[in-house]
Amino acid sequence: MIRLVLTLSLVLGLAACADGQRELKEPVEPLGDFQLGFAEVVAPNLLKGPVSREATKEEWSASVDEALEERFGRYEGGKYYHLGVSVEGYVLAQPGIPLVFSPKSALIVRATVWDDAAQSKLNPEPEQITVLEAISPETMMGSGLTQSKEVQMRNLSANVALQIEKWMRRMQRTEGWFGGEASAAAADEAPASGPEVASVAE
Repeated sequence: MIRLVLTLSLVLGLAACADGQRELKEPVEPLGDFQLGFAEVVAPNLLKGPVSREATKEEWSASVDEALEERFGRYEGGKYYHLGVSVEGYVLAQPGIPLVFSPKSALIVRATVWDDAAQSKLNPEPEQITVLEAISPETMMGSGLTQSKEVQMRNLSANVALQIEKWMRRMQRTEGWFGGEASAAAADEAPASGPEVASVAE
């Protein structure tokens, strides 16, 4: 399945391709009460996609972990959450034939957020996220022609960290994560006191 997603992403462009590196230069917007406890990145089932350069599990784990720390270490909401990320598959474009076959680089991960205080997952099932390299003058002809493997990995890792943040912000709005709107609305609607509330709390 992961291999199929990688292939379709390359052929049809079915993935996010925002520039995570460039976005880091923008002002930081608070993410509710989120503060990063730690990020754990693993790659037990890593698959290499078609026409890809080689990268090890250790290289991917280190690259994605660095990107997560860089992005989420900026938030100081006061409540600790942990990020668990599994790197599932990748394509690191090799030099191709310009304007005929210029392969794109891609990365697939699965992400889970843990509430440290509650000692539980916020999302019962991991969220799968697929990203492509950002469009730039260097990648228009295929990043395999203009970038080293290390640069490709750093850019993809930054992009996947950005997409994880976007997903978390979406969940903040819709599910009340990190003390978001849905959580506040639920608190406002709940009775302030009474035996029923006490019994539920117990």
